[in-house]
Amino acid sequence: MTSFGYTLMTEQSAPKDLVRYAADAERAGFDFEVMSDHYFPWLSAQGHAPYAWSVLGAVAHVTERVGLMTYVTCPTMRYHPALVAQKAATVQLLADGRFTLGLGSGENLNEHVIGQGWPTVTTRQLMLAEAVEVIRELHTGELVNHHGEYFQVDSARIWDLPDQGVPIAVAISGEASIERLAPVADHLIGVEPSDEPLQKWNATEGAPRIGERARAIGQIPICWDPDEEAAVQRAHEQFRWFAGGWSVNADLPTTAGFAAATQFVRPEDVAENIPCGPDLDTIVEKVGAYWEAGFTDVALVQVGGDTQDRFLEEAAGPLLKKLRAAAD
Repeated sequence: MTSFGYTLMTEQSAPKDLVRYAADAERAGFDFEVMSDHYFPWLSAQGHAPYAWSVLGAVAHVTERVGLMTYVTCPTMRYHPALVAQKAATVQLLADGRFTLGLGSGENLNEHVIGQGWPTVTTRQLMLAEAVEVIRELHTGELVNHHGEYFQVDSARIWDLPDQGVPIAVAISGEASIERLAPVADHLIGVEPSDEPLQKWNATEGAPRIGERARAIGQIPICWDPDEEAAVQRAHEQFRWFAGGWSVNADLPTTAGFAAATQFVRPEDVAENIPCGPDLDTIVEKVGAYWEAGFTDVALVQVGGDTQDRFLEEAAGPLLKKLRAAAD
C-alpha cells in the first residue's frame, strides 16, 4: 500500500506556520510529513528559510501519528555528521520513534554559506557515505573516535539515544550514487518517478530490498487552486526552478542564479510538469507515476505558502481519498 505525505516546505513558509500546517496535515489524513532543510529559498519569491531542526522539534510535539522526515539534510559541510547524529537522536526521542533521517549530498545554494567551496559530485557522494558511517557509529551510544578521509571525530558520544534507533534514507541520483550509498542506507529517496533506480538499488549487494525492508520515497510538486490560471502563475513564480533538474539545481549558488537560469521558462512549461488547478484527477494521474514505478511513499508539495490553509481544509481530504483508491 502506498503512503502519502505532506511536505513542510521551509522555503515558502514561516516557522510557526509550518508547525500549524503539520498539525492540520495530520488531521487531514496524511501518513507522513517531510521537511526541507535549507539556508536559502530557491527563489526570492518564496521568501523563507527557517532552521528546520528547531521546527521539527515543535512539529514532533503537535503531531502524534504521522511519520516525520528530513527531506533532506546534508551532513557533510554546513553540518558535521557528529552534530547531525545528535540532532537526529533528539528528534527521534521527541517524536516517539516516528522520525526518519533523510540525507543527501547537498546543494551549493545552501552549503556555500560556510565558505568551504563546493566539491565535485563524486566527492560529495563519498563524503555522504562516510558521514552515514559516522552517524551509525555514534548511534550505538559508544565513545567514538573516527579518523576518516573527510571527517574526524574525537571522543564523541551521544548521551540521549532512542531505543529503536534512527532509520536513514539517502537521496540517490544515478548509478554511481546507488552503488556507494545503497549498502549503508535503510531507505531510498528518489528524484523522479522511474523504476530503473529502484531496480539498480535492489540489485546492489548489501542494499535492503525495496518493498521488503526498504522504502522508496519520492516527492512531487502540485499547485491546487480553484482558479487554474492563478495556479499556473503561482507555480511559475515560485517553482520554475524545478525545471532545471537536480544536476543543475545542485550547483547554482544563489537565488539570483536560479532566477537567471530560469528566466526563459514560461508558465506553460511549468504547467506541463506540475499539475495546476482544481482538477484532483489530474493530480492523481501525475502522482500515480511514482507508485507505478514502485515507490512505496510519495510526498506532495503544495506550491504557495499562503495557500496551505485552504489546500489542507478543502482539497487534501478528497485528494487523499482519490489517491488511495487509485493506488490500491
